[in-house]
Amino acid sequence: MTLLDPSLTKIVLIINLFAVQCLLGVPTDQARIDALLEKMTLAEKVGQMSQYNLGSQDRDVSESDVRNGMVGSFLNAGDRESKQRLQQIAVDESRLGIPLIFGRDVIHGYRTIFPIPLAQSASWNPELVKAAAAVAAREAAQMGIHWTFSPMLDISRDPRWGRIAESPGEDPYLGTLMAKAMVEGYQGNNLDDPNTIAACAKHYVGYGAAEGGRDYNTTWIPEQYLRNVYLRPFKAAVEAGVATVMTGFNDLNGIPASANVFTLRQILRDEWKFNGFVVSDWTSMTEMILHGFCVDTADVALKSAIAGVDMEMVSHSYQMYLEQLVNEGAINIKLIDEMVANILGVKIKLGLFENPYPPAEDKQVLLHADHLSTARQLAAESMVLLKNEGQVLPIQPSVKRIAIIGPLADDGDAQIGTWAPDGRGEDAITPLAAFKVIESANLKIEYVAGLEHPRSTSTSGFRKAVKAVKKADLAFVFVGEDELLSGEAHNRAFLSLPGAQAELIAEIIKTKTPIVLVIMAGRPLTITEYISECEGVIYAWHPGTMGGPALVDLVTGKSQFTARLPVVLPRTVGQIPLYYAHMNTGRPATKDMLGIPQGTPQDPIAYLSYYLDADYTPLFDFGFGLTYSTFEYSKLELSSREMKSGETLTASCTLQNTGNSKAIETAQLYIRDRFGSLTRPVKELIGYQRIELNPGESTRVVFELSESDLAYWKQDLGFGAEAGEFHLMVGSSANDDDLLLSKFNLVTE
Repeated sequence: MTLLDPSLTKIVLIINLFAVQCLLGVPTDQARIDALLEKMTLAEKVGQMSQYNLGSQDRDVSESDVRNGMVGSFLNAGDRESKQRLQQIAVDESRLGIPLIFGRDVIHGYRTIFPIPLAQSASWNPELVKAAAAVAAREAAQMGIHWTFSPMLDISRDPRWGRIAESPGEDPYLGTLMAKAMVEGYQGNNLDDPNTIAACAKHYVGYGAAEGGRDYNTTWIPEQYLRNVYLRPFKAAVEAGVATVMTGFNDLNGIPASANVFTLRQILRDEWKFNGFVVSDWTSMTEMILHGFCVDTADVALKSAIAGVDMEMVSHSYQMYLEQLVNEGAINIKLIDEMVANILGVKIKLGLFENPYPPAEDKQVLLHADHLSTARQLAAESMVLLKNEGQVLPIQPSVKRIAIIGPLADDGDAQIGTWAPDGRGEDAITPLAAFKVIESANLKIEYVAGLEHPRSTSTSGFRKAVKAVKKADLAFVFVGEDELLSGEAHNRAFLSLPGAQAELIAEIIKTKTPIVLVIMAGRPLTITEYISECEGVIYAWHPGTMGGPALVDLVTGKSQFTARLPVVLPRTVGQIPLYYAHMNTGRPATKDMLGIPQGTPQDPIAYLSYYLDADYTPLFDFGFGLTYSTFEYSKLELSSREMKSGETLTASCTLQNTGNSKAIETAQLYIRDRFGSLTRPVKELIGYQRIELNPGESTRVVFELSESDLAYWKQDLGFGAEAGEFHLMVGSSANDDDLLLSKFNLVTE
């Protein structure tokens, strides 16, 4: 007997199941939706489109509102018991028994907190990020949560913006990988699995491009640029099956995101065929009055519904005016039915009609050992080694006494980071606690905070800190910003270290004791002035619950540094916006240019695109990150100097571990379209490989390119690749000095 291929067997089973359902009269999802819509009153339909917060703003919402079908969803709905009680009313006591959907900001973990999303992108490890999202989903589902307002997919190129902490960084390619990983991690293979939750791609779209890095601000993004950069992670999320999408607070080219027909109807629904539901952000709909786009609350309801916002978060323009607008003929009831169908469809996919209540309580789920292990691994893979002069790391056997300096070394709340409402600082194992674990008769650890907290300006603790460092063989100095300085509405005009931290570093440098600077922050900070005086520099971000053990694993050599920067680190705030994939100018600068140029406007010698008082390059480039070894790239070869339309091109180079340690190198592939109908970036990441090699080992790294890898949204808004010359670059970061370069031509018919 011939056995079927497993994939074919699965298809046959699905077909047979569908046939059985048809024979038994089991309704399809659409039939169930249609049956419910036929029974629902207009008021009940509007109820499904309304989300309430059980915090201060909506304390007047009552159980009778749920009983009367006036509520479709809650966010921040309290503990398991509270959710179960509200769900019981909706299912057993309302007229139609439609279950509620409970949402929560599960941004980088529920109780087990992972590194902030920006740090997760620094791992360049989508599979590990996916595993972390699955852990977050399991813990959240245990608490009766069905829906997370994550992932946040706003490409951000301005570190002054507080919400860069939640973003995937500056690059759309890396952003698409993180989008797919997070959606698949949260939602699993089936949304009705009790350990999964619905994901929400936010903030759609362009929110990360807010002017001046000021949250909620205006964004002006030409359509080609919008499609080539900011829309790409959202498209990847839709292709991964994301259940919901959230609109942004910003206006986009003069039209607020919650009333933007172009992005919500044309792109999301018509082009991408998104079949989930769209939710507004917190009062983003009624804020359109202040934007000057809507006249009043009734106008808000009208424009949001026409644009395609299916569910309103917290503000209640739909509750107040949708029925009236339908009865007056301003909105067709068919539009309301479509929007409610989108919401019901997600509830059906989540299995809420069959299993509306939280899974059986299991107190072992939160902070489970396996979850903490994943958090520890991701924290370790997110910390970027920026400098390791004289191989100060890993800690050498000759080091007998270590000084731990800085309040961030023992601040669980700061370590947890922004947007972790269910995380607890007391759960976090801090770096100090982790260092104390390795203390022994041969290794003494002394801790002095030096400052009361990172924003303190008092220098009264400096003397004690300096004394401890003088006695030590090595000092770990923890600096940065606490959780209160990043996140929503937490924008900064300056990116220097807050408080008296800079002065503390200066005093410690004077001791001449070797220093490893550890930056814990929710964004890139300007650390230029300290780099040359410190032997080691680690960018640890806000690393989550297991940040301390992860760091100690790295500095002792138990783990290897593998992380790469997902954003550039600027030298100074005056360089911003600064990102690697910028367009060239007609007068590009050269490195290390400083000072007043020669010449005059009539004779413009050295009139180039640069600053008089700062190098135009970043302090550290996108993609940069050291390991405990060294690598050499050589012999870049192309399979052909010409790629014909429809064909593929192979690029390969030799990668050798030239150091003394086994390590993972991230080989990065960039392209540049030299001449296009629109000017193109000086380089764009289109692929990478993480390769582990033993000391002295070498391998050929092979990349395959297709025509689609070269495609972009062109001047005429067509999508495709254009014939002509391309540069291909392979190396360890986006810095030209770290890249091998070759050239080829694309030939199209």
